[in-house]
Formats: sequence, C-alpha cells, structure tokens
Amino acid sequence: MDSRQVYKGMDIGTDKVRAEHRDMIPHHGLDLVTPRQRYSAGQFGRDARLWVDGIASRGALPVIVGGSGFFLRTLLSPMFTEPVLDPLRRERLREWLGAQSNDTLSRFVRALDPDRAEVSVAGGPQRMARTIEVSLLTGVTLSRWHVEAPAEAPCLPAVVIVLNLPREEIDRRIEERVCRMVEKGLESEVRELLASGYKDKDPGMTATGYREMSRYVRGDASLAEAKKEIVASTKKYSRRQLTWIRHQLPDHTVTINATQPVGLQADTVLQALNARVGQV
Repeated sequence: MDSRQVYKGMDIGTDKVRAEHRDMIPHHGLDLVTPRQRYSAGQFGRDARLWVDGIASRGALPVIVGGSGFFLRTLLSPMFTEPVLDPLRRERLREWLGAQSNDTLSRFVRALDPDRAEVSVAGGPQRMARTIEVSLLTGVTLSRWHVEAPAEAPCLPAVVIVLNLPREEIDRRIEERVCRMVEKGLESEVRELLASGYKDKDPGMTATGYREMSRYVRGDASLAEAKKEIVASTKKYSRRQLTWIRHQLPDHTVTINATQPVGLQADTVLQALNARVGQV
C-alpha cells in the first residue's frame, strides 16, 4: 500500500522490499508502472481487490502494509464510480497541467474545487492535477463526485493496525534512513532515471528523495543540501501522515506501541484479528 513503490526503477529511494524477501513471501503492488505513468488511489483499489481475492482463494491471509492513506481509504471507504472522460481531451489536459508550476496548479484547485483545495494541495502536483482534470472534463467538482456518486465496490472488512512511535524516534529513523539511502546509491539511481529521459514533473519523480537528489545531480544543490532537504521533506510528510491517521481511520483501529518487543506486537495483532473475525 505504497504510492511510490509502484514505480519501476525506483527501489532505493522508496525502500522497496528486497528480492530475497519477495522470494519468501509473494508481494503485490510493486513495479507496476513507469515513473512517467500515473497510478491513482482508485486504480490501487481495483487492483488490490483482485490481489486480496486471489490470496484469500488460496486459503492465505492478505496483509496490506504501507503508509498511503488514500490507498487505504479506497478499500475501507471505496471511491465513487469514475465518470467516463474523453481520452484525447484528458491526455492534452494532462500534458498542459504537467508543465505548470505548483503555484499555478494550486490557484486552479482553489478556484475550481475550494472544498477539496486543502487536501489536494497537500497531496502535491499529481493530486492537484487530478482535482483540476475531473472538474474541467466533467463540469462537476471532485469533492461532489466523492459525496454524491455511488461507490464502485463494497468496503473491505479489515483489521486496521497502526504502529505508533514517539515523534523523536520517528525523526531519528528518518534521518537514519536518508543516510542509508544515500549510502546504498540513491544518487546513481536518480542519475539512471534522468538519463532514461524521466523528468522532474513525471508522477514518479515528484517523490520525496528523487526531486531533491535531482537538484544535486543537476548541480543546483550540494549533496549535504540535498540530504538536508530530503530529511526535512520526509519529516513534513510524516506529520501529515500522523494527522491523517488521527482523523481518518475507523473507530475499530488498533494502535500498538511499536517500541515493545516484536513478539508482543505480533500477539496484539493476532488478538485484534481474532476479535475482528468474530465480529464479521
């Protein structure tokens, strides 16, 4: 359930699951599209239901892991049935939107769909472009589609687990992770992506870590500056995630103190799973 691990060639900066772990346990949702392609929360919801059905049909338990809140929402509160959009107009509009600055996109969003402006702007250029696209091509705001259109699928019965850490520990791990990504070759990964023709505004390349390292590769920042920017951007994103978790998750969410021994955490998960199974 990660909106960046879906991109091919973006392994180090997204901390993608290592090959040896994929050999041990089948993984889904990785390496689905190129960095130039969009992969929406709605598409994730449709794909994830197929993966979940397939896993369950084999008698196994699907475990959905990650921090992309909008991806989770499509499973717990399924999105509306999307309107049919003219593919040619949509492609031309996407090309134009891709060439605009974040400030321009923000102004369009606030004018076209003020009810969704805050969450759209916080989601970055891809989410802002989506809000503008739906408003212009359907004549109805995305916020109204969410409220008034029927859901495209039933909600997924799930046990929702949040692993909670103190803020200072989260910050420490972010700093440690950024150093580890740079040591493992984030610069080389970004250089290879840019050499392959991907641009800063391509959906995948807007990810934290990639846009900052791109500035270093182009000579617009030092490596120390790029690392500092990645740390700051990641911490800011983690704050938004925590806010989303506090306000958007269902009442039956189980929060676990992740400083406990892993065995205790696992026991709590199993207890929550067994209790939830008894309810459904």
